Amino acid sequence: MRILSVLFFALMLSACAPRTSGISIESSNQNVVIGNSSLASKLTIEKAMITNVNGLMKAAVPVTSTSEKDLKLQYRVYWYDVQGLELEGSDAPWRQFVIHGKDSMTLQAVATNANAKQYRIYIRRANY
Repeated sequence: MRILSVLFFALMLSACAPRTSGISIESSNQNVVIGNSSLASKLTIEKAMITNVNGLMKAAVPVTSTSEKDLKLQYRVYWYDVQGLELEGSDAPWRQFVIHGKDSMTLQAVATNANAKQYRIYIRRANY
């Protein structure tokens, strides 16, 4: 019974893991958080950019592959208000993409809420 309790506790802790085991970058301070050093060694992330599209914030983050091989990845953007609180509707599905060896691309998204003033983009390996 004790072993089952320990296994259950370990399972519960793993459920509380961060949103991704990849890389994230914040628009407000350009802070890059690396949760997967293997993936981080294969990507270069440029400065997170912000523009405006019809009164809505547009996120844009240029990424470059440092790998010779294609990388199958996903990204998701979370939107925050001026106080840093996550806005409703930030739970959009992960977007899949492939970045070819030594290629560059810009990951983009437009907020659905005019109160968005900051964002954080998460990048992780895809399972497809």
